[in-house]
Amino acid sequence: MADGIYVSMCGAVARTEQLDAIADNLANAATPGFKASRPAFESFLPPGAAPTSDKHYPAAVGAGFDLRPGPSQRTDNPLDVVPGDGLFLQVRSKTGTIAYTRDGRMTVDPDRRLLIDGLPVLSTDGQPISLPPTGAPRVDANGSVWAGDEAAGQLGLVRLQGPVDRVGPALLAPGAGGQAVPAQNGTVRTGQVELGNATPIESVVQLISAQRTYDASMQAIQTYSQMNQRANDVARAK
Repeated sequence: MADGIYVSMCGAVARTEQLDAIADNLANAATPGFKASRPAFESFLPPGAAPTSDKHYPAAVGAGFDLRPGPSQRTDNPLDVVPGDGLFLQVRSKTGTIAYTRDGRMTVDPDRRLLIDGLPVLSTDGQPISLPPTGAPRVDANGSVWAGDEAAGQLGLVRLQGPVDRVGPALLAPGAGGQAVPAQNGTVRTGQVELGNATPIESVVQLISAQRTYDASMQAIQTYSQMNQRANDVARAK
């Protein structure tokens, strides 16, 4: 019966991690550029167990990220863009490393630098994009940045391949074995922003399902505990 308690406890812990991930997805459903996390589960035998044992312990062993595009919202802002074909924009993170995002809400600071959420936007050569001192900034469908009629740079669009890690609310970076591959002839849609790709309805349904499974694990723990207590009572009575 002790094995049953441990199996149920492992199941409850794994579902707790899933609940945390779903709650994060739900909270960021309307966050531009947010990519939902999807926990991965695995069952394993405890140390020393026979291969034929029927006691398999579940665990959450990691989280993958859903890179599919989310719904778009029109803003008509000439500096709002949505990278096409699942591509990502490049920014310089606060630690100096390159990060990738589909949050295309760009702004211009007093030094005429192009920013996303306070981070410099990078061009195809990996350098921050600075605008000429005059001219209204805009971005065309090919990802070219303009200040009036003067070209200021080309958005560095990439495709993420392999595992990715989250380094900010809407920022990703290649994980172990992953890479960012420069896109050839990448395009953007202007005057729009992309919202998170976890819809509220989907997340609520997942939340209810995971909560019910968690409750079942907790009920199993309680049941096994009661059985242990009764077994102890019988042993003492003898």
